[in-house]
This record gives sequence, C-alpha cells and structure tokens, in this order.
Amino acid sequence: MSQHYRVGADIGGTFTDLIVVDSRTGAFHIGKTLTTVDDPSLAVEKVLREVLDSAGIPAQKLRHLIHGTTLVTNAIIERKGAKTALLTTQGFRDSIEISRETRYDLYDLMLEQSRPLVPRYLRFEVPQRTLVDGSTHTELDETKVAALAKELAEHGIEAVAVTFLHSFSNPEAERRAANIVREVAPALRVSVSSDVVPEIREVERASTTIANVYVQELVETYLRQLEDRLEGLGFAGNFYMMLSSGGIATVDTAVRYPVRLLESGPAAGALAANAYGVAAGHEDLISFDMGGTTAKICVIDRGQPLIAPEFEVDRIYRFAKGSGLPIKLPVIELIEIGTGGGSIAHIDSLGLLKAGPESAGASPGPVCYGRGGEQPTITDANLILGYLDPGYFLGGQMILDLEGARQAVQQQIATPLDLSTEEAAWGIHQIANENMANAARVHALERGKDPRRFPLFAFGGAGPVHAYRIAHSLGSPMLIAPLGAGVMSTIGFLTAPLAFDFVRSWVTELKTIDWSKVNHLFAEMEAEGRELLTSSGVAQDEVTHQRQVDMRYVGQGHEIRIRLPGDNLDTTEAGPLRARFEKVYRELYERSGPAVEVEILNWRVVSAGPSPKVQLAVETLPANTLPGKTLSGKTPPGKTPPGKTLAGKTLAGKTLSDETLAGDVGTAQDARKGTRLAYFPESGGFVETTVFDRYRLAPTMTFCGPAIVEERESTVVIGPDATCRIDRHHNLVVDMPS
Repeated sequence: MSQHYRVGADIGGTFTDLIVVDSRTGAFHIGKTLTTVDDPSLAVEKVLREVLDSAGIPAQKLRHLIHGTTLVTNAIIERKGAKTALLTTQGFRDSIEISRETRYDLYDLMLEQSRPLVPRYLRFEVPQRTLVDGSTHTELDETKVAALAKELAEHGIEAVAVTFLHSFSNPEAERRAANIVREVAPALRVSVSSDVVPEIREVERASTTIANVYVQELVETYLRQLEDRLEGLGFAGNFYMMLSSGGIATVDTAVRYPVRLLESGPAAGALAANAYGVAAGHEDLISFDMGGTTAKICVIDRGQPLIAPEFEVDRIYRFAKGSGLPIKLPVIELIEIGTGGGSIAHIDSLGLLKAGPESAGASPGPVCYGRGGEQPTITDANLILGYLDPGYFLGGQMILDLEGARQAVQQQIATPLDLSTEEAAWGIHQIANENMANAARVHALERGKDPRRFPLFAFGGAGPVHAYRIAHSLGSPMLIAPLGAGVMSTIGFLTAPLAFDFVRSWVTELKTIDWSKVNHLFAEMEAEGRELLTSSGVAQDEVTHQRQVDMRYVGQGHEIRIRLPGDNLDTTEAGPLRARFEKVYRELYERSGPAVEVEILNWRVVSAGPSPKVQLAVETLPANTLPGKTLSGKTPPGKTPPGKTLAGKTLAGKTLSDETLAGDVGTAQDARKGTRLAYFPESGGFVETTVFDRYRLAPTMTFCGPAIVEERESTVVIGPDATCRIDRHHNLVVDMPS
C-alpha cells in the first residue's frame, strides 16, 4: 500500500489541531479537539482517528507525521521534571543562581528571580579545571565523581547534568565524568554541556544542559507512548518532531535533546505564516497566532522568520528580559503573551480590569463551554459581543452557553465596575487587543522594524477575531487571514525540512584568524550533520549546509550572526566578512560601529534536508452546500459548478493558473449566511452585521466591513470602513482604513 499522506499535529494549551494532506493531489482534511491535559497523546490519537475515519483514509497510507508540543515548556514552568543534580567545576556551584548579576527591574525592591531547576543542595563541585585554550590545569578527580554518583543514586536522584568550565574548548573531562556516572549508576540519565550546547558563556550553557536532562525522561515517556498509540492505529510511517529552530528531527534525536522542543509549536506557526506570505508575495509580515491559552508574535523579514541565538523560559514577568531561565539554543524569534481565548478576566487590587495571563485552559475552559468554568474569559466576552455564533463553534460540535457567559461577566466584572454587560465585555476584548498590539509593537521595534509597514498575518483559533483591532492599533496597512486559520500551525509542520544545527566556540580576532582551523571546524560540523541526516533517511546528495558566525566589536558584550559562503575559506574572506558585519550592524542600530577590531566567537553550521513541497488543493463550496464536521480540501463529488474550482494552491511560491480562475465565480453575496447583531462602538454599539461563509468565498470576490467571516475553526471580525477581498491564494485580505 503506497504511503502518500502527511500529517501535522500540534498540541496547544487548549486545543489539539491536526491536518492530513494527500501529497499527490493536495487534498487535505483537518481536525480539532480539546487537549487532554493529563495525557496529551490521547488527544492526538483521538483527533487523528476521527479525521482518518471521516476521510476514509487507512492509517497505513500515512507516510510522515510531524508533531509539536508544549510538554517541555509546561514541565519546566510547573517544575514537573526529574529530580536532577549538577556536577560542576570546583568553585562554580552557585554560578547558575548568581547568573549575570543583573536586575531586570531596577526599581522593584521585591524583585524575584527565576528559580534554578537544580536547588543548591543538589549542586556538587568536582576538583578539575580546564583553561579557556583547552589545556588542563587540574586533572579530573575521578574518585570524587564515582562517590558522588553512588550517593546520588542511593538518594533517589534521577538525572545528572555535567557542566565544567571551558568544556566547549576541551570536552574530555566532561565526557569522562559522564562515563563514570553511567558505570557506577547506570539508571541515572546524564547530559553533558559539551554535547548539548558546546558554546561559550558558562551560565547559559549550564542552564540549558540542566533543562535538557531535567525533561528527558518525561519527553521520552511521552513520545514512546505516542508511538505506541500510533502503532495501534496502524501507522507505519516516519514520526518526526518539530524543533524550536524550525527544523524537524527524528524521535531518537528529540529524546537525546528534548530541550530543543521548547518552542516547537509556536515555531510551526511562524513557518506557516512565512510560507503563505512568500507564496502570496508578502515577504515582510508580522505573524500573529492566538490560540486558547497564549498569543505568539513573530516578525517575518525578507521571506525568513528571525532567528534568535538564545531565549528564556519560565519568566517571572512575561515582558521582562532576564526574569527567566536562559536557554542557549537557536529558536525562531517570537514573543509569547499570556493572552488567549481562555485568558481569565478579573479586577485587580487597584480596581483595574485585566485579561490574563491566567487561563482557564482546556479544562474547565471558558464559562461558555459549559464544562464547569466559573470565571469569565476573553472567549466569553467575544460571544457576548456577537463575534461568535454559539451554534457554530467548531462547526457546531460545541454549543456555547451565551447566557452563562453573560452572567459570569455581569456578576464578576460589570456590576463591580458599574458597567453594562456589553461595556464590560468590550473592555475585556479591547484590553486583550491592546496587550497584544503593544507586545507586537515592542517586538518589532526592538528588532529595528517599523510595524506600520508590515501586514498582519493572523491565524489560530482566536487570532482572526482580534486581528482587525490589533492591525488598526499597529497602523498596519493590511490584514491577511488564510483559509483554515484555526489550524494553521499544523501546516507549518509540513513545510519544515529535517534539520539540525551545530556550533563550536573559538574566540579569535578577524585579522589573525587561522583559516585552516576554520575550515577544519566547518568540515567537522558538516560531517556530523551529514551523518545525522542520512541516518534519518535523507539522501546524502540532498544534504545542504549553511555556515554562520557570531561576530562583534572587540570589547562588546553581545554579538551579531552573519552568514558565510560554503567554500573553503582563506585570507581573502576577511575583508568581505567585515563589510557584511558592518552592514548588518548599521541595519540593526542605525549607526556605524566604533573603529576597533572585530572578533568571532562562535562558528555554526545548519545542516538540512530538502524542504517539502506542500501543495493544498482548495475548492470553493457551492452556495447551497455546507461543510461537514471535518473540513476537507475536496468538495462532494459532482457538486462544484464549472468555473468555481480553485485547485493547485501551493506554499512553494506558485500561483493559481488563469484557467483555474476563469468562469463566473459570482459575488460575495453568494457566500452570505445571514446577519446578526455585533458590537462596533464606532457605529454606536450593536449593529446588524453581515455574516459570510468562508468556504463559499472565492478569489476576486470583494465586500466591505463591518462583517464577520466564519469557518469551522475560527472567525474573522472586520470593522467598519475596511475593504476586503479574496486573493488568488484564497487568503482573506483586509485593506485597513487610514
């Protein structure tokens, strides 16, 4: 039986989303279900089984399943990982707690710092010392390591992180210590920093290594359990995991480096936004992904999501850099805000209305879900405002309780603030909008980007409901909402190549570089990448390598990443490399740097297989046909009139043919479902608003706001005076009023 279907599965804090795509025809089927918090693999199995049964697809025909999860992030935030110890160089026991000795808020006298994953009583010093040049100053005390390993095992410790000073320049002491631990206490899991992140900066390296081993058992247990569930369905294809950097890896690689899964779900959303944007001719975008628990914002610049060399997890304050645990790994650069459909609205101690970051999650969920929730949420407010149809949530699979939502908002928000229920609901909605718009503005400006020139690309279950107001607040010229916005992250999984990144730290000034050593470093990393990818099924001639370096002016504290050519390098590269560095420096800081020497800290290689060609066939439903409970890219046989078929939608940069668009596609009135009262304060409050069926809107159709556009997994709310059109790629494009 030929395997030609690919699956993307995303576990969020509230919903689990899934897409199944036929790689031959582009036909696709999507599903969405509430996340099963106690066992997330159960929701994946449930929604996959439902979609396969509905579409009549045997599990044996599935070739790939690519998955992303919030499991690692949640385990660290909730401190649910293994009981972990740290072995470190003598004299450096407290370095992870001292950290960089910075205060993320200078004026907060009650400042809290994020707690290390390893408490002080489980941090142990080992006599040994490696110098920065890799030479050994003090030999490893192997007897001490063996005694510690025996004692740790006897006291129920489950995992050990080994991080010695300067191990990035000579890993032998770390490797020997790890081998001793495994020999003495084979049940202990061990991670060494020279394997997880062989990079300069001791605190970040130690924190990352600890996080890796802290969640390793949890991740392996989950992934093996999910493998068993998939096998029970008859799945015999390849199972991959999305990495925070935007590549995918095998389960075995993910189990070895679980810390690389921290931002796997949000990364997929940014990849999907990037793919859709490039295909539609918009290489500059602000990606806005709002689900049930959080909102994620990413800048797409020149057809690429920005990549950060490090990030933080478990921040005490969500917007305060320095308040979380540092993770020294590449990640698609985005900001995550505690604002989602399930974010709880409340009145704080000063009597001010707030929305989030606490969330009702999937269980019990918003009050309107009728699953026991008692605190009003953003979704409850949106329902009261008329933005959501209580009978068409998830295509009618969930009937929302409007009266319950009204009572919760009235009793807990409106009455204490002396507002009407509608005014309170609007306040909740607009506070959420301003929180997200402010975060997007700061995120863009800190990266030297003007949000006023970036269209807003909105997706996620709740994103299109709020996107119009956010785009208006940012001054964005355009709002773009794709078809299937509610499960857009799952498409991002299918656009990612098998990829992994490697790094070596070697600090040297540009003018004195030993280029033969440089070529040796790159060759070594590229060989590792080639071996890893070919063992994962990539043909050797399909493996590509991208070289990068981290550069800075001598004396600066931080560096800038610059690309390098893939050929053997020599002294002729020094001049062009400095010129590229200075160009990027000026773009970032709007000024030239000081007249000092430039140095390189880190040498990097990103090894990748070929990027998949994802092509989705989109067909417009005839006016008298409603989609079923599982949205399919194919309409019922024989029911699509000539000239109304939109086949060949692609994420690979191709466009729909003129022949496809030929014929009478009708007008937007053909997609009209009816009207309902929705709240638009600039129009005086509740106004009769046209509701459109997303599946009947075809390219070239236009209409004006105010309007509501509904599909099974999400709803687009469009304010007055906006003009809307469906583009050649079936995206809903809203030209924002000036």
